[in-house]
Amino acid sequence: MPSSLVIVGAGPRGTGFLERLAAAVPELYGGRPLDVHLVDPYPPGPGRIWRTAQSPLLRMNSRAGDVTVFTDDTVRLEGPVRPGPTLAAWAGTGGRRFATRPELGAYLGWAYARARDALPATVTLHEHRAAALRIEGPREGPQLVRIAGRAEPLRADLVVLALGHLDAEPDAEQRELAGFAARHGLVHLPPGPTADLDLSVLPPAGPVLVRGLGLAFVDLMVLLTEGRGGRYEGPEDALVYVPSGREPVLYAGSRRGVPYHSKPGYVLDGERPPLPRFFGPDRVDALLGRDGPLDFRREVWPHIARELGWAHYHRLFAAHPERTARPWAEFDARWAAAPPGDPGLAAFLATAVPDPADRFDPAALDHPLDGLRAPSAEALQDVLRRHVTAGLARRHDPAHSADAAVLAALDSVYGQLGRLAHRTDTGDWWHGFYSHLGSGPPGSRLRRLLALSEAGVVRFLGPRLTVGTDERRGVFRASSPAVPGAGTEARALVEARLPAATVIGTASPLLRGLYEDGARATPGGLLAVDPADGRIVQRDGRPHPRRIALGPYTTAGVGGGFVRPRSGGAAFAQNDAAARAALAFLGAASHPGLPAPVWKGGTP
Repeated sequence: MPSSLVIVGAGPRGTGFLERLAAAVPELYGGRPLDVHLVDPYPPGPGRIWRTAQSPLLRMNSRAGDVTVFTDDTVRLEGPVRPGPTLAAWAGTGGRRFATRPELGAYLGWAYARARDALPATVTLHEHRAAALRIEGPREGPQLVRIAGRAEPLRADLVVLALGHLDAEPDAEQRELAGFAARHGLVHLPPGPTADLDLSVLPPAGPVLVRGLGLAFVDLMVLLTEGRGGRYEGPEDALVYVPSGREPVLYAGSRRGVPYHSKPGYVLDGERPPLPRFFGPDRVDALLGRDGPLDFRREVWPHIARELGWAHYHRLFAAHPERTARPWAEFDARWAAAPPGDPGLAAFLATAVPDPADRFDPAALDHPLDGLRAPSAEALQDVLRRHVTAGLARRHDPAHSADAAVLAALDSVYGQLGRLAHRTDTGDWWHGFYSHLGSGPPGSRLRRLLALSEAGVVRFLGPRLTVGTDERRGVFRASSPAVPGAGTEARALVEARLPAATVIGTASPLLRGLYEDGARATPGGLLAVDPADGRIVQRDGRPHPRRIALGPYTTAGVGGGFVRPRSGGAAFAQNDAAARAALAFLGAASHPGLPAPVWKGGTP
């Protein structure tokens, strides 16, 4: 019998693994037969999130020229580089535009077909449009993968999980809110991908509370306005929203109370900060050399903050020296020598960078409305519109290109953090900070948000939002300390965010079963995997020789199936290592007389 490999998940990550498998088979597996089973209820390539059957109003938050699913010579590979086009090159369009999600789905479908066609004739690929429900089997023998709608399980010598976004079981708060909604006939939409929600339950004209102002909120805003027939008129910098009359009124707030910063409207040209400087491989090696788990905020964040600030000031001194008052060499030396929390650094910065608007202040970036008190809800709308307008202007002004340098440093840091994922829990704070600064929508989305605010279709609630219930009145109630004593009531509540990617709280019976059967999870709920090849680590400390997992729900620390070209592609490197490890194991298993494979991360 040919060996059998089951890949669970056919989205971008599963497609990337298949591409690396096809690249490695001739070298590592020769002419031996191999059965590959691909299991996913959604179309291979785009998967669930990027499926082509969704509204064309929804767009990516990355530019088309910044998206590729193909390797290049910046990726650390043992296998061969198989270059391919970016989304923009494939579509034959400009790289600065923001493509629709169905268009990305078509690109991913094409990339999947290319990976499939690259498989040698000795590899037979079987597609199963169904959900995987459970994996069973001993360490020493074949695994059985049970899938929906099929009586007999798939037999697998090795299983690879390449899942993306996870659904979650409702936590205590969500269960309480859902129960309250059921008792009073209200609408409660829990966390989840906006494109998957049934928004028809939100009636026109009525108030809807929205908790969250990130990317899920932007999608919600689009689908409930343009998606219901509304339109915009006028020039891009002075848009006016013309309602259809079928929109609800969105009362939206969050922890920060503001939307994510938009993507920059210019290209970072000229001298770039040479990254990494303070958070590179040497620093990560030093952190890994410490004993025990690493406290992210105490032991890791100070080095990240130093890296981000240095990138900011390097660009400021290089591109805008007229706004600085010290020689760069002096500044660079002082920044490098300052210990974390150095009380004298702030005074030095004030003399070196006179304008506070030119200084890097992560606390102010993270809490832009701290201390805000507005006399009324109407006054708060003016404050928020001014904030969004100023942020848009700054993100589109090359005079503030130091901000773009910080984004480059964020990407550099993100690439390094993957190596620490099995030793530290970055928690929700880091993801929120990163997303707020570096993962925001196109500027056009925020200009439309401003128009909706002016039209009264969106009402800002403010920061540190709290949502509760009023059992007597039978309504949801939201408030913010930014408008003392005020509150907003509604019969509908939308949680505009994705649920946390954890194997402990997941709604996936597959992952929940792995955890119940002995897979290790971190205190934050991530599935523990060997950082070298992605093998799932059991609670006895041994990696499972026949189970590999890739994705954001693991301690490998790298999610996503596409990256910016020539950015190192950490996910691609993980795919390559996992594919080669899988083939080495399958080759040894099919020839018992051969030496056992040498696992990079230790013994099976």
